[in-house]
Amino acid sequence: MSSEMIHTDRMTRKFGDFIAVNALSFSIAKGEIFGFLGANGAGKTTAIRMLTGLLAPTSGSATVAGFNVSTQPEKIKQHIGYMNQRFSLYEDLTPRENIRFWGGIYGLDKRSVREKGEELLAELELMEAADTRLSSLPLGWKQKLAFSVALMHDPSVIFLDEPTGGVDPVTRRRFWDMIYATADKGITVFVTTHYMDEAEYCDRVSIMVDGCMAAIGTPETLKKESGAASIDELFVRLARPTAKQGEA
Repeated sequence: MSSEMIHTDRMTRKFGDFIAVNALSFSIAKGEIFGFLGANGAGKTTAIRMLTGLLAPTSGSATVAGFNVSTQPEKIKQHIGYMNQRFSLYEDLTPRENIRFWGGIYGLDKRSVREKGEELLAELELMEAADTRLSSLPLGWKQKLAFSVALMHDPSVIFLDEPTGGVDPVTRRRFWDMIYATADKGITVFVTTHYMDEAEYCDRVSIMVDGCMAAIGTPETLKKESGAASIDELFVRLARPTAKQGEA
């Protein structure tokens, strides 16, 4: 299998005359942690919808896990995991019931769901709360469970859309330990975040501005080339229009 898990070639998406994503070209390697940054309205969500097989590009092309986003969207969905910022499990079900439900959605047989489910509950130290309604559990536990469930079917790529939103700094750090462990297994991690300190944890980051990729590279390289002290400083510099930088 190729070491390249995501590849785009001038991937573009228009809505009428509006260009939401403009000629994106980049590649992401197997096991890489890739940070996808951008202000609201920069085009991140549209780009992710194309990469997850939910939306076809207007022009250009892209492949994910070796499958074409335009012609093989169902194949892509079978080989990726996805966790969004609004939480992707059912609050009125227990952790064990959520595992069974999503295991079935991912096409796992009952034995695999049962075995993987018990392993997952033990790893997350959720055995005592396995049959407690999810709505009563702390947000941090829910987020870690959602992440683990998204990996149950051993995907090649996992998309994490602001996965640590709303959780405390200690939980965020532990969540990133899980991300590192996932990448160490060879799974590519594509993550969006509004926490610029988290961008520093990624192998590489990109910054979207008005549908275009304004910067891409390792955090250290981007800081060195731009003279910025942090990714946060670089992000503000790129995402805020020059004309407004002198205001306030």
